[in-house]
Amino acid sequence: MWGSSPAAIAARFTAVAQAFVADGPAERTDRARRTLLAAVAANEPATLNKVASVVRRGAPAVSRSVDALVRAGLIERAPDPDNRRRLALKLTDEGRGALSVAPNAGTGLEPRLARLAHSELRAVERALEILERGL
Repeated sequence: MWGSSPAAIAARFTAVAQAFVADGPAERTDRARRTLLAAVAANEPATLNKVASVVRRGAPAVSRSVDALVRAGLIERAPDPDNRRRLALKLTDEGRGALSVAPNAGTGLEPRLARLAHSELRAVERALEILERGL
């Protein structure tokens, strides 16, 4: 194990780092939902194009996501009072509640590091110090 090449160490480090911080489908879905809800909340009454611009996704993809959030009762569509051909998006009370709840913290890096012994945490911290010097 000792005496590995820099390439071998880099490959092992990359694999461990990706496994440690990798998000699963549920985390990605939750993050995307929260991003859309926040974009609507920040621009109420929001238009689909405005939300798409804020989240930097195409309008068709955002439209499908908004449809799902409307079905879930988190967003409501209403005719825009300034332009009858356009729909205004607003959060429902349930949508505001969903946005106010903190994201699931159980899958992040901090809880995983919290399970390490103090000596192991110190070793990780020392490794980070060494890696930061190489930046």
